Amino acid sequence: MAITIQHLFGNIDFRTIAQNPDFKEDSVREVIILPILKELGYEQQNIVRSKTLEHPFLKVGSNKKIALKLVPDYILKVENNFAWVLDAKAPNQQINDPDNVEQVYSYASHPEIRSTYFALCNGLEFALYRREHTNSPILFFALDEIEHNWDKLKMFLSPDSFLVGNDFFYKVTNNDIKTGFDYTTRPLLEEMTNLKRQSAKRHKGVHGYFTRQVWNVVAEYIKNFSKPGDLVLDPFGGSGVTAIEALMNNRKTVSIDINPFPIFVTNSLIVPVNLSELSKSYNNVVNIFLKNEPKNETEIKKILKTYSYPKGIKLPQGSDVETIEDLFTDEQLAKLALLKSIIKKEKDKKIRSILLLVFSASLYKLNKTYQTPKSIRAGGGNSSIFAYYRYRISPVQANENVIKVFEQRFKKIVEAKKEIEYFINDQTISNAQIIKGTATDLNFLPKESVDYIYTDPPYGKKIPYLDLSTMWNAWLDLEVTDEDYKMEAIEGGEHNKSKNEYNQLIAQSIREMYRVLKFDRWLSFVFAHKDPEFWHLIINTAESCGFEYAGAVAQKNGQTSFKKRQNPFTVLSGQLIINFRKVRNPRAIMNANLGMNIGEIVMQTIEGIIAKNNGATIEQINDEIIIRGLELGILDLLSKKYSDLTPILINNFDYNAETYLYTIRKGSKFTAQIPVELRIKYYLISYLQRMERENKSSIFDEIILEILPLLKNGDTPENQTILTVLEEIAERIGQDSWRLKREGQQLKLFNF
Repeated sequence: MAITIQHLFGNIDFRTIAQNPDFKEDSVREVIILPILKELGYEQQNIVRSKTLEHPFLKVGSNKKIALKLVPDYILKVENNFAWVLDAKAPNQQINDPDNVEQVYSYASHPEIRSTYFALCNGLEFALYRREHTNSPILFFALDEIEHNWDKLKMFLSPDSFLVGNDFFYKVTNNDIKTGFDYTTRPLLEEMTNLKRQSAKRHKGVHGYFTRQVWNVVAEYIKNFSKPGDLVLDPFGGSGVTAIEALMNNRKTVSIDINPFPIFVTNSLIVPVNLSELSKSYNNVVNIFLKNEPKNETEIKKILKTYSYPKGIKLPQGSDVETIEDLFTDEQLAKLALLKSIIKKEKDKKIRSILLLVFSASLYKLNKTYQTPKSIRAGGGNSSIFAYYRYRISPVQANENVIKVFEQRFKKIVEAKKEIEYFINDQTISNAQIIKGTATDLNFLPKESVDYIYTDPPYGKKIPYLDLSTMWNAWLDLEVTDEDYKMEAIEGGEHNKSKNEYNQLIAQSIREMYRVLKFDRWLSFVFAHKDPEFWHLIINTAESCGFEYAGAVAQKNGQTSFKKRQNPFTVLSGQLIINFRKVRNPRAIMNANLGMNIGEIVMQTIEGIIAKNNGATIEQINDEIIIRGLELGILDLLSKKYSDLTPILINNFDYNAETYLYTIRKGSKFTAQIPVELRIKYYLISYLQRMERENKSSIFDEIILEILPLLKNGDTPENQTILTVLEEIAERIGQDSWRLKREGQQLKLFNF
């Protein structure tokens, strides 16, 4: 029987454990650890709890005569011998923290124990060490992926794995052993609210970029739709979040981007390197720089004549200055040119690449676009390139010390390297391909070779990535060709690309994704575009390729951008994640036969989401209308009339500038021009179609709970009214489940 999370732990949700104040170390012991021990085959008599040991060396007390007490949570016995030690930690503790590892090592190495292994578990992760090798775990995994790691865990720790009186031997495991993971029935994830933008050193502070997916959202999607060993593709790879999270979760990855700048950043971050040798090279670079650092105007001019820096390279239209060198003072140019020349002399290619990454990461503070407002604490501030998406000279410039900024970035990147080295190292780096290329041509990938695709493509006119990367590409000597600009999927930009060109490139990329994806596998397509016409393009292209739409999920990114604060009516702070399956017999979305005015549908949807949430943001409203339009097949109609919801919202609803919420106007009621039966039918069809695509059953009580909040208008129908409409459009399956009737090719939403 395959081990599953449900079999071990029931319906536990690992995403909520860290935020549950009542789930502490004792909960980890009872809810997580004991089921694991039982399933491994340990009986009560083999589990020694909280055994008190005396430290063989350390003494406490005024006379240093009282031995320090050691109390391991669990010691596991096999044939009356101590086999391994397990210690529980609270979910807010890091099990790979050196202090925690050292503590449990002291238990395992105690003269009374001398166990082969020791392990730590905090309810979210499990780490296993051999006693003689404490620098790196031999097994490390997130507990929500225990089913993929169970065979290895059992191989190491089950009672049968220990040979008393003989050398321990490792069994060869079959990688094809079934784990109970079924690609065809993966659930859609709910919106994640536990966003951890700042908690991963591998992403925070390494290198600035224009957009970056929330890493733990990406990780959850990867774990939900793929399993360890699978190949994860991101054809619009950007800063490499998908690639890095795939590697961190034991997957293989291919990440592609037309822009050489983020490709360089990702490759330099993940390249394995000896950190001691890296530190030596870093110190050498700093020492040489400090010896030769220009101290006056004469020395600055001499360096500018001696060392190379970007010269005469034009910046995009709309920039405050014409060329790259105009972004810097002469002093900044001289010091950066000197620093780069020293780094370039490093003989080790890997170390040189990482030091250039540190140099590149430092650039955003060391130019005229950077400012540190007085209201921001030391170390804060931002570059206008990231804040305004253009080269804007700061009115309040910060004169940052070059070597201090370089040192700050080096420390951040070393922290990132330490965090990833267990999963990304010399043995695993071959699992990554980070490639400069176009998403429209994946010919290096064989047909049906990819297990999962998670991608976040450019959003139309929002960010001209190649244009904004001009400064970094020039300093790093990275070539950008006219063909690159031609193949970049954006609208506008320096090359004034049309909306039609943008749409064609996105459509071709979807066709390529379909070609390389295996059957019964998933594509998660992330997008924050506000134009319904574009969503219609995605659905039509995906369906024409053979994808089956499986559902869309609204996912906020946890941040309110500068542009959002300045333009609350037209800038979205979140995104939708549209999920598709590649199946052999895809079901197409049935276009609803609308018997009511499209404007009334829009109004009813807006009112419904406002009623459901007691007020709704423009993002929630836009997401709800797009999702309803996707499910009812009316996005083409929406795109013609309602590409911008702002006029409707301003003219019909109240807006709170502090909460960003729209509400029903004071003194007004929900519109009542549409008979309640028609509104019930509209919401029932939309809900039942969504449940069907997600392979979920629709119980009557759940239907009632879903529909009633959407009908709140002072004329709330009885349950019997909803049942009458439900019986008209749906059929009962089993005792209390419902599905839409299968009669006819088109579903008629309203009949007059």
